Amino acid sequence: MNMDKILKTAIEKDASDIHLVCENKPLLRIARDLVPIEDEEILTPEDMSEMYDYLVQGNLDKDEVYNKTRKLDTSYEFEGIRFRVNISYSGEIPVCTMRLIKNELPKYEELGVPDIVRRMTYQQQGLILVTGKTNSGKTTTLNALINEINMTQNKKILTLENPIEYKHHSKKSLVVQKEVGKGQDCLKFSDGVKNSLREDCDILVIGEIRDKETMEAGIEMAESGHLVIGTLHTKSCAETIDRMINFYEVRDQASIKYLLSSLLKLVVSQRLLKGTDGKLVLVPEVMVVDNIVAGIIRKEKISVSEIEDAIQSNLEKGSIGLINSLAELFVKNKITLEQAKSQIEEKNIEILNRTIMQLKIKNDPNRR
Repeated sequence: MNMDKILKTAIEKDASDIHLVCENKPLLRIARDLVPIEDEEILTPEDMSEMYDYLVQGNLDKDEVYNKTRKLDTSYEFEGIRFRVNISYSGEIPVCTMRLIKNELPKYEELGVPDIVRRMTYQQQGLILVTGKTNSGKTTTLNALINEINMTQNKKILTLENPIEYKHHSKKSLVVQKEVGKGQDCLKFSDGVKNSLREDCDILVIGEIRDKETMEAGIEMAESGHLVIGTLHTKSCAETIDRMINFYEVRDQASIKYLLSSLLKLVVSQRLLKGTDGKLVLVPEVMVVDNIVAGIIRKEKISVSEIEDAIQSNLEKGSIGLINSLAELFVKNKITLEQAKSQIEEKNIEILNRTIMQLKIKNDPNRR
């Protein structure tokens, strides 16, 4: 097994991920499709052991984490390109997924993330969340935001990541990056967040809010006058609110709703679809937290449809509904109608059709 050759091929073919699974050829994910490296042999258990040794490089801390937890998240560098690495078990044999991290971050404007998200980073304090499912581009958006702040604002930015993917160099801002994990800069996200209170940072970036402890520490940080930007694995703005509240026991939910309604400034939920040109297209949903949304968050029972309606009726303040995003991308011929429909519930298809018609009329004066 020639790991150098596999990594080189992935870089040359502009793959986003490499999948190494026993009894299969090495696979590359290219624009959402899984493509085998045809001139490679089918991987054996011995190949998988070699892969493990190649990536872990005899690091005792990493080896201990892998043997104790049966998984390992780490990073690897090859010919100046960084890879995010996950190694786990399948049938007692290691399996590996590697994500390529491009050295050059795309410019913020090129990502398709609405400008309101960038403008919100000028807030002095509060909570901004970038959310989405796995492989929805959250990390790229987060790092593009860090890069934008770094170039335009005079702040101290502290990041907590597992692992660090993009290396930032201080420009107009001072950037301090910390890796989370055993043998790294801090053991847990929550530890890093708590310590950040003593580090005089203006903006704290939490790579992933996974548990109640990290959530509480992030809220405390925002309460104390800092801007906190974090990510959550949720598929919509409404689900994000629900997930955050459900970190807490029922008896504590009223107080956390009150805190969230005052501290949360914006949630952006994103999806990636394969566009009509074969490239990935970002589909954003944005919720700006105004008095109406804050009032819904404070209610005893959170209503997903109420939050979605509030987003839809708050477009002038920068909110963007999922249906609006899909309709606009279809009208611009970036995605197909079938793709747009696949992202929403059946009951909302008529609203999508109506929104598409309104956009077509708006964009074509002859149809008015």
